[in-house]
Amino acid sequence: MSDSKLPDDGPIRRRIEDGVETFEATIDGETIQWDAGLTYSRHLQTEQLLTSQAPVSDKPDEMLFIIMHQTMELWIKLMLHEVREAMAALREDKLGRAGKTLDRIATIMRHMIHSWEVLATLSPHDFMTFRGFLRKASGFQSHQYRELEFLLGLKRADLILVHESNHEAKERLTKVLGEASLYDEVLAVLARAGHEIPQNKLTRDWSQPYEASEAVEQAWLAIYTNPEEHWGLYMLGEKVTALEYYFQEWRFKHMKTVSRVIGHKHGTGGSSGVNYLVKALDLSFFPELWAMRTRMTAPKEGGDYSECPHS
Repeated sequence: MSDSKLPDDGPIRRRIEDGVETFEATIDGETIQWDAGLTYSRHLQTEQLLTSQAPVSDKPDEMLFIIMHQTMELWIKLMLHEVREAMAALREDKLGRAGKTLDRIATIMRHMIHSWEVLATLSPHDFMTFRGFLRKASGFQSHQYRELEFLLGLKRADLILVHESNHEAKERLTKVLGEASLYDEVLAVLARAGHEIPQNKLTRDWSQPYEASEAVEQAWLAIYTNPEEHWGLYMLGEKVTALEYYFQEWRFKHMKTVSRVIGHKHGTGGSSGVNYLVKALDLSFFPELWAMRTRMTAPKEGGDYSECPHS
């Protein structure tokens, strides 16, 4: 059918545009258009999204608990996507593109940090009204969170055991465990730029936990001591460090929220709860970037301050 205007039907005007039935109406002084093709709801799958809350109790505060964790999972899904984009850019030595993506991930993390404040409105009594219904369901079972840790460089094969009955999640995590992490790609960039990165850090069994290296720390120290000469790598180091900074802040806020809501009770999944979350604060994705800071020194400058006039 040609793009000819169809007869008006009340306040809604209809026509065919690019083979698709299109509608138009004047609402509040604005000309609003929509069509029979892609709609907002269809694009975002809002019906599926808004019917994905399935409380297991009749307690009113369970809805908050579900939606907060669902939104966390959505943000983690986006971060997984963005981390892979950053890694692809790094493999092509496109540091500017990687940096922009790393900045986005850091912004997502800052948003997630603040989101704990909404969950913290759940009082101990509120949570206890439905906690018993959760049985052994636990955030420890979040395969996306574990995948994010693996992608950033924290590899532990035993953490996949929880997903033994979820074949798809187990297969995905096992695959990611055996692949290079974001930090592995960063070190490869440093090596291609001429820094002396040990070969056993560039080609190794990626499924094994990363072990800090004196040579890698020295490379970062050289970059940070003379940032003007290594500006691209210096900024890359800062953006990567920001990810861990915010990730640790997210972990801390998680720990304090749990402490506020359940104290030092064990988690629903059997972990030690707050004590387990405290231990996680000592885990590091990029150890040399942090250790190097301790070794940096400031040059001695300035005059003989003993000559300064007294106030």
